Amino acid sequence: MNPDLERLQPYPFERLRELLAGALPPRDLTHISMSVGEPKHAAPHVLVSALQDALVGSLGTYPTTAGMPQLRAAIAGWLNRRYGLPAATLDPEQMLLPVNGTREALFAFAQAVVDRRRDPVVVMPNPSYQIYEGATLLAGAEPYYVNADAASGFVADLESVPDRIWRRCQLLYLCSPDNPTGAVLDRVYLSRAVELAARHDFVIAADECYADIYLDEAQPPPGLLAAALAAGHLQFERCVAFHSLSKRSSVPGLRSGFVAGDPGLLAAFLHYRTYHGCSMPLHTQYASIAAWNDDAHARSNRDLYRQKFAATVPILAEVLDFESPTASFYLWAQVPGGDDERFTRGLYATRNVTVVPGSYLARMSARGNPGRGRVRISLVASVADCTAAAERIREFVRER
Repeated sequence: MNPDLERLQPYPFERLRELLAGALPPRDLTHISMSVGEPKHAAPHVLVSALQDALVGSLGTYPTTAGMPQLRAAIAGWLNRRYGLPAATLDPEQMLLPVNGTREALFAFAQAVVDRRRDPVVVMPNPSYQIYEGATLLAGAEPYYVNADAASGFVADLESVPDRIWRRCQLLYLCSPDNPTGAVLDRVYLSRAVELAARHDFVIAADECYADIYLDEAQPPPGLLAAALAAGHLQFERCVAFHSLSKRSSVPGLRSGFVAGDPGLLAAFLHYRTYHGCSMPLHTQYASIAAWNDDAHARSNRDLYRQKFAATVPILAEVLDFESPTASFYLWAQVPGGDDERFTRGLYATRNVTVVPGSYLARMSARGNPGRGRVRISLVASVADCTAAAERIREFVRER
């Protein structure tokens, strides 16, 4: 067996199941999950209709790894609209690649990019999506965790990374809007990351799967590709962005996303993926074309999240300390007493609400675990259930 498998840590939800084992929540309270970031909104009709229409006749053909030209064109159109990219800048044939969700692609990308012969380091925020760490370890690289805590505005402090690490760095994972903190990387931050990548010759993998979930329609979160263009990198050199329909269109079960950016990197990634056996099914591609071509359902999706934030934030702010984010659907809350595991188990045992201990989403550093004492609350349930869960959390804290 690959010895690096032994280096993988249990997934946060495995640890959560162990933490909650044996707890018996009240039977008169229905369970409300605020733990998994799994959108529960209805799938958009335009996508479902395209998927149903495509099922007939699409199952007898092997899909290509590069995907249909129509899909790449639809993705390019969305990127141009969403980030204001010049229409002629993004070449759909060389700068786009469909993938089966960002989780699979974020993991596989490290396997294709990292050169394990050169003592590689992969830099990532702490806390972060655990896939970054697992991808790093199985690529034979050393993870370097950069704390994203209150002192840094919940973004990874790139200036704290010593030159000796940047010199070994081959890949930098970024996430904006961030999981789990909800923080948004501004244009200045992204420009600095692009500058560092050019200086030290490493690749940036920007996880932007929450990019279309934001509260102010006038201020959508900026993206890495636009920052690269602004810095004069017309070929998006060293920059790759990952996007998904799971959050934007509330279809996590569709497993549809894309990678966009540096054509040299994508050519190598495509070569890797032809052996990886991960072509997107044709019916999924047709459904994805419909979704990327339609912005109305994404606006409706944002409206629902705005309702949830408006309903829950005032309730939770009475008993928890947190900064209400401008994007994503997470609340990164500090719990009274500072014991995130005890808080999580107690909340489930007495109120039948599940959240995720923040310490499960982070790693120990010289300044401790930046997730300790916090919980991630996912506003993915219905507005009514989110409101009810917030009220139960308020009652739980007050009774403690």
